[in-house]
Amino acid sequence: MKILPVPIEKEIEPSDDISELIMSSIQIENGDILVIAQKIISKQEGRLIDLSTVKPSLLSEGISSQYQKDPRITELILSESKRIIRMKNGVLIVETNDGIICANAGIDESNVVEGFATLLPLNSDQSAKNIQEKISKKINKDVAVIISDTFGRPFRMGQTNCAIGIAGLSPIIDYEGTQDAFGKILRVTAIAIADELSAASELVMGKTLKTPVALVRDYSFQKGEHGTDELIRPEDEDLFR
Repeated sequence: MKILPVPIEKEIEPSDDISELIMSSIQIENGDILVIAQKIISKQEGRLIDLSTVKPSLLSEGISSQYQKDPRITELILSESKRIIRMKNGVLIVETNDGIICANAGIDESNVVEGFATLLPLNSDQSAKNIQEKISKKINKDVAVIISDTFGRPFRMGQTNCAIGIAGLSPIIDYEGTQDAFGKILRVTAIAIADELSAASELVMGKTLKTPVALVRDYSFQKGEHGTDELIRPEDEDLFR
């Protein structure tokens, strides 16, 4: 398996066509997987917010005063969330309107000009599907697309990239019912390959390298129609909610 960096020097704007930028930057082959950083998707979809236009509510002001947090960012977090799950040390763990559990609703002020912040795409699975269908049609080859973002993890320091949008591949390999090397039947082993591919791709993408895309080649995957809904653990099975 190879993971190839795909640099894009251009600052992404809503008028840009990400599919065309990728195709002009690297030769895509049948069976390739494109892992794309959420940030450029958000910029292209106009999810870049001028903080001077945000008017905090009383609730946002109250929460922010406890944590010395910018109330405008808190207001954006609340507007992008179904509910708050935890609040501590200035971090709000929320369930986003799109059903993702993450810190601060994925709102980020890095890699954007001062005074602006990016929101997550409205529907990352649809964003991935749009790019996947356009590229597949243009080059007449089967490709898969993953949109990734950086998440923290319970009980573990540091962050890893995870899939928040998927098109063209099954995000999980389920080994239930198969035998291990000693002939024992596996019952609960399901590997989140979409998250693993996202994490591995970040090693060549980085945060400061202007490489918001990675191409995964020679990895055998199962095609699928489902998106990230398969990766969200049901609340009644989740020990952390």
